[in-house]
Amino acid sequence: MRFVVPALLASLALPASALADLYTVVDKNGEVTITTTPRKGARILHHVRDDAPPTRRARRATRRATAQPSSPSARAQRFAPHVRSAADHYGLPQALVWAVMKVESGFDPTVVSDKGAQGLMQLMPGTAGDMGVTDAFDPVQNIYGGARFLRILANKFDGDLVLTLSAYHAGGGAVDRVGGIPYQQTAEYVRRVLNAYYAYQKQLPVADTP
Repeated sequence: MRFVVPALLASLALPASALADLYTVVDKNGEVTITTTPRKGARILHHVRDDAPPTRRARRATRRATAQPSSPSARAQRFAPHVRSAADHYGLPQALVWAVMKVESGFDPTVVSDKGAQGLMQLMPGTAGDMGVTDAFDPVQNIYGGARFLRILANKFDGDLVLTLSAYHAGGGAVDRVGGIPYQQTAEYVRRVLNAYYAYQKQLPVADTP
């Protein structure tokens, strides 16, 4: 199934006052940037109904995620064979799995979020169980579980990458209720993952060589 970002095909001008909305900007070289900050010439990607403002914990989590280095780290490299295998198995772009993992955990397989999400792909215990993951701190199981969950969501949302990522972050029910990105913090999450995705499309982390 092909992933699509609808705003790259057709979009409408966005009022500068809608600060919670998600924008796409294409520069003169054709580079695409996703942002929550209104800019001249920016076009709408998805409207956001900001009925759940970020909590203090969510803001701390955002700061931790955005503090991760943009270049592939030594931690990332050791997971390269598993990412490649899981992406191939579930028919996903490797760049997407890498991008979600980078934003979710910064490639730390031991991290636990304030809400209890665990491991590299930050799987909630219930989701991990549904995906067949018995040990969320096992990197291989976690990567496969996260990739399987992404595939299920991609199927549900007909390959729409924005909605798929929104559901990964906020849940499919929340996305269904508003027909798009449900919360401002989800818009920021989608922005970060998409920008990482575009970067990884140009260069993927490679496995360590003995």
